[in-house]
Amino acid sequence: MSTYIPKIQHKRGQLIDSLFILVLVYVSLYIPLFLESDTKSAEETATVQSYTWESLGVSAVEQEQWQKLGYDEAAAAEIINDKFDYTIDPLMLAITALVIIGYFFFVIRISDRQYREVIEEKFGADETSSKQEATQ
Repeated sequence: MSTYIPKIQHKRGQLIDSLFILVLVYVSLYIPLFLESDTKSAEETATVQSYTWESLGVSAVEQEQWQKLGYDEAAAAEIINDKFDYTIDPLMLAITALVIIGYFFFVIRISDRQYREVIEEKFGADETSSKQEATQ
């Protein structure tokens, strides 16, 4: 039996594959940001409020820590008042699920095809079919 020698992917192919995966990851992470509308109204951005540590609900110890980090009331207010939105958009969730499931089936399909090519290279088409017939 001959020794199996695997196919070698060239450096150019590896570079293209890596860049393609990098672009897919980048795009998939930024799609929600591109599709989401700006939730802040013009009135909220136009009005500049005067914040105090008391109005932010910050204790004296917390105020001291904010100041050690180099934040004043206005800068700290921007961070404190920026709450994360935990709502899930069903459409975006469905699109994400479809992309992940589609990629999974794509990988399975390509892997199956490559696996069959390797078996055919290693054992040949005639040997594989004769072994399958012998086991039945």
